[in-house]
Amino acid sequence: MNQARPKVRISRALGIPLTAKCVKYFERRPYPPGVHGRQRRKTSDYQVRLLEKQRLRHQYNVSETQLRRAFDDAVRLDGKTGENLVGLLERRLDAVVHRAGLARTIYQARQLVAHGHFVVDGVKVDRPSYRLRPGQTVRVRERSRQKPPFQLATAGAHSGDGPTAPYLSVSLTDLTATLVRTPVRREVPVICDEQLVVEFYSR
Repeated sequence: MNQARPKVRISRALGIPLTAKCVKYFERRPYPPGVHGRQRRKTSDYQVRLLEKQRLRHQYNVSETQLRRAFDDAVRLDGKTGENLVGLLERRLDAVVHRAGLARTIYQARQLVAHGHFVVDGVKVDRPSYRLRPGQTVRVRERSRQKPPFQLATAGAHSGDGPTAPYLSVSLTDLTATLVRTPVRREVPVICDEQLVVEFYSR
């Protein structure tokens, strides 16, 4: 899903930096874009819930249709719907590629997947929305391993300073990542009150 608006502008509108590059610009202007960005605004309950939904949607770079479909799937699962929703989004192929350190951002991860650089259990998959099951392994295709993004990934350029997500088993040397189990909400580093998203869709 391509975004016409610059990432920094979207970040300011949402109140959170969407990429590492956005952080310095966001810190310089930590208020919404536009002429009236610095003015205090009255917010309704609907606006609060809408903002949380948009935050979740943009952090995973998914369309409204994709998020709504994931919510409908989350409702049918046992447990809390909000936590189920985040868990389902985190199992998307592009999200796993990004979280494993195989791509710099969720946007790059989506592009690399769409260009056919990955296989899942040996089968080429070029759908960023592909939902992995526990036990499945993502691997960079042999013919793609010498490309610059994956050379950087091998060197650990995208892995960040913290530990790898505990629900993933990652080998940057081999450019592989295995989804060990279903992600738990507290382990997922997204900024969002998922209960408000549930309330938005349940209204």
